[in-house]
Amino acid sequence: MKTCQVLLKPGREKSVRAFHPWIFSGAIDRLDSELGKGDLVKVYSSAEEFLGIGYLNPLSQIAVRILSFRDEAIDAAFFVRRMEQAKKLRQSFVASDTNAYRCVHSEGDFLPGLIIDRYGDWLVAQFLTAGMDRLKLVAVEAAEKVFQPKGIFERDDAHARRLEGLEHRPQTLSGAQPPSEIEIEEYGNKFWVDVKRGQKTGFFLDQRENRKLIAPHAQGKRVLDCFAYSGAFSIYAARSGAASVTAVESQAPAVKILEANLKLNGLNGEVCRVHCEDVFDFLRKDTGTYDLIILDPPAFCKHKGQIHEAARGYKDINLNAIKRLAPGGILLTSSCSSFIGADVFQKIVFGAARDAGREVQILQKTSHAFDHPINIYHPEGEYLKGLLLKVW
Repeated sequence: MKTCQVLLKPGREKSVRAFHPWIFSGAIDRLDSELGKGDLVKVYSSAEEFLGIGYLNPLSQIAVRILSFRDEAIDAAFFVRRMEQAKKLRQSFVASDTNAYRCVHSEGDFLPGLIIDRYGDWLVAQFLTAGMDRLKLVAVEAAEKVFQPKGIFERDDAHARRLEGLEHRPQTLSGAQPPSEIEIEEYGNKFWVDVKRGQKTGFFLDQRENRKLIAPHAQGKRVLDCFAYSGAFSIYAARSGAASVTAVESQAPAVKILEANLKLNGLNGEVCRVHCEDVFDFLRKDTGTYDLIILDPPAFCKHKGQIHEAARGYKDINLNAIKRLAPGGILLTSSCSSFIGADVFQKIVFGAARDAGREVQILQKTSHAFDHPINIYHPEGEYLKGLLLKVW
């Protein structure tokens, strides 16, 4: 792939020198008029000093995403080095009774725009930017060599690809096509994952350590799992000896997998009751009292214009959850909205606690699991934030 040059405006190279991988369109002084979406570019300061190499999307506010701050070839060997580094990190932490985790986490693994998740013998990849989409063939070649899967299936994040002007096209990229549902294991718990139609790449891998965190607190307790999706939190709680688990999920396909996952783990409807309905409606009308509540909602805020509306939604569910907790109960509440920062989220939950008139303690602040590393120069990568609370 041809590599051209991009020249920054005077004084606009500061963030790049600080190793931030994004260059916004307003920082660019000159670029070749023939450059197009996804082209590789070398970035230079106004004094023509080399700053990094990345890929361009002139249609995006984030015009350039840096792949390397060294002047090196962006080829299959480059991707192999990056993926070997990512693999080595996972080998240090992944438990022997876990075969589902994130292998490559975009900027967090210094490959912006690329997500690769492992589900047993299969990889599920997302190419979220025009530049990474152009590099798909070399990325797949490297993933085959490093991770040696049975097959690689592409799932798109339709929203992210639409922003980049890319088509929606899930497909098998190499090897065998994955089955409709893949059985995985996570800390000894078993789950069916629909990698072709499920949310994200099929499973919420980022909450794995938080599921493990709450499991001991569920023993002998009445548990409410809101936005349960395929029931991962519910199954951790039930297998840890919860007195009862109430799982609430609005999407019928997810409820079907949730019920299959209960059977897969030898659990029945007497321990775990499943409600297929809207969580907001359930919380408003429910009169039950619980000892442990999990709130793991989808992203309420996908762009800055939704921040105020999202804040109201987060406050509403947290207020109603706090009201449902018995004295001494525990709430694990989280937000995966990247536009809602950790400080803002804590203030929202503070407001809910105040309106509920309850005494609340923060026991722990949580984030995504270690296989979703955060590039220290790219704080925007820390999208999942959570609070483990004690409510009196």
